[in-house]
Amino acid sequence: MKVLDPVAPTTDGPMAEAAPSGMVWIAGGTFLMGSDDHYPEEAPAHPVAVDGFFIDPTPVTNAAFARFVDATGYVTVAERVPRAENYPGADPLLLVPGSLVFVAPDDDGNPDDWTRWWRFEPGACWRRPQGPDSSVDGLMDHPVVHICHEDATAYAAWAGKELPSEAEWEFAARGGLEGAAFAWGDDLVPDGIHRANTWQGRFPRENLAEDGYAGTSPVTAFPPNGYGLFDLIGNVWEWTDDWYRPRHAAPAAKACCLPRNPRGGSATDSVDPFSPGPPSPRKVLKGGSHLCAPSYCRRYRPAARQPQTVDTASVHIGFRCVRRVATKRGSE
Repeated sequence: MKVLDPVAPTTDGPMAEAAPSGMVWIAGGTFLMGSDDHYPEEAPAHPVAVDGFFIDPTPVTNAAFARFVDATGYVTVAERVPRAENYPGADPLLLVPGSLVFVAPDDDGNPDDWTRWWRFEPGACWRRPQGPDSSVDGLMDHPVVHICHEDATAYAAWAGKELPSEAEWEFAARGGLEGAAFAWGDDLVPDGIHRANTWQGRFPRENLAEDGYAGTSPVTAFPPNGYGLFDLIGNVWEWTDDWYRPRHAAPAAKACCLPRNPRGGSATDSVDPFSPGPPSPRKVLKGGSHLCAPSYCRRYRPAARQPQTVDTASVHIGFRCVRRVATKRGSE
């Protein structure tokens, strides 16, 4: 494990300026993206380069999202009545506003059957994260959830920002550490101290909440990484703006030809060919959530990645934004 050596900013003077809206400047550099030691979709590990960018120090909170909604009247996807033509064959009784919530099952059952603990809850949305009888009162400093990709991009546009690419997100999450399993080093719980909001106990029935939280947590509840960024690991998954593909591209043959500001695949290729129903493109989620457990989902790492259909929201998906100083698009 080594500390990354950032390269110079891509434009004159951004580090000398005040970060816009409290954002953090991340100097560009090269890093080893992905991992060959964990899940297959993280491979192959390969060096890439990214230009400097500003990033939100925390996920977007309920308070920040409420300001956006108050200013614009925006209605999230989870709050809208689904259009029948987008879901052919669906039970009309299910075509109501709502979102996915986690409900612990009563028995161990089949550990691979995620339908045992995920439930579509009518009325669940960012304002009512557990359903109609819940609210975000007392949770304004928690990350906003039940956010679809469309919702995240709408907020970002209003704020004069964008969603990060997968490479930008992972570079920021590593916090200056090259090759570390986690954003803080190679131990999940160094010296017995939890560094992120994840699941402790037997998933999905038993959450011991040894880190202090059974659900989401305030966005600054755990220490920041080496770049001063909070919650890039655990708490909630975060949207990126890259279309998902099942593996990274092969490493460049020569050091002079490293991908710069790489982006994902195409919308068409991101569709899961084995998924029932109409084709639904998928974007990359990063960071894991409070529902990630060592016994089930070790995706609370910078290299980890997960596909998510763009029209799906849940109680553990949020986002943060970036602002680019110079945009030099590349490809892997």
